[in-house]
Amino acid sequence: MNKLNIALLLAVVAAAIYLSVLPPATMRAMQGVFLSVMAPFLRTGSAVQEQIGSMGQGMKTIDELDAENRKLATENRELLATNTLLRDIEAENNRLRVAINYRERSVFKLLPARIIARDASTWWNTVRINCGFEDGVETDQPVLTEIGLVGKTITVSKNEAIVVLVTDETCRVAAKVEGSREQGILSGVRIQESGTSGELQLNFLTKNAALEPGQKVFTAGVSSGVFPSGILLGTVKEFRTRPLDGQALVEPAVDLTKVEDVFVVVGAK
Repeated sequence: MNKLNIALLLAVVAAAIYLSVLPPATMRAMQGVFLSVMAPFLRTGSAVQEQIGSMGQGMKTIDELDAENRKLATENRELLATNTLLRDIEAENNRLRVAINYRERSVFKLLPARIIARDASTWWNTVRINCGFEDGVETDQPVLTEIGLVGKTITVSKNEAIVVLVTDETCRVAAKVEGSREQGILSGVRIQESGTSGELQLNFLTKNAALEPGQKVFTAGVSSGVFPSGILLGTVKEFRTRPLDGQALVEPAVDLTKVEDVFVVVGAK
């Protein structure tokens, strides 16, 4: 043991002996001074302990957090579904508003109808609408939207009618091309025995027609024809020269895979 340790030990022993012989009043006074000096530190420690205790009480268990997370996830899915529904309703309202405006501006007397059935085997050929002869529908009446021609009625019952689409090979329409004097017969493009491709072909054009992609094609409105003049049929995609005439491939104006609401032309205003 070195001298420093011996000195410290003697000092501690001496202090203990000194304190043991002090009068009780002096001991209490010294204890009061000690507590006064240590009080701030003791209060700080107590506050820290209380804060730690309150933090422990405020912390949630893993099970509680998991349950809350599942609840939030469910609410999030419900909000997403609601937003999707509201967007669909808004789109529906906008579409109907456009259709109503077109009906009011049209020179034709239009009967609104809705497509209620499609035959999977004749997707590009026919659809069924929810109007029939009781509503004033007859055979060979044009069916269209505010965008362009859809087809014509071919079979009519009391409250329903079958519409042959413009993309069907048997639906032939006299047509003219904007910005030119070209006229021809428009019909669907057959790709196999089971159906058509959804495209249109404009036949019997002149060989030197030189049509350009993007030119619009309209109904020509020939006398004694089913379709009045000026209804949009589609736009030119490609022009081909054949041995005897010219032919144009045409993209339909109306997306027949998505159309739902149509008008039947039942007369003139």
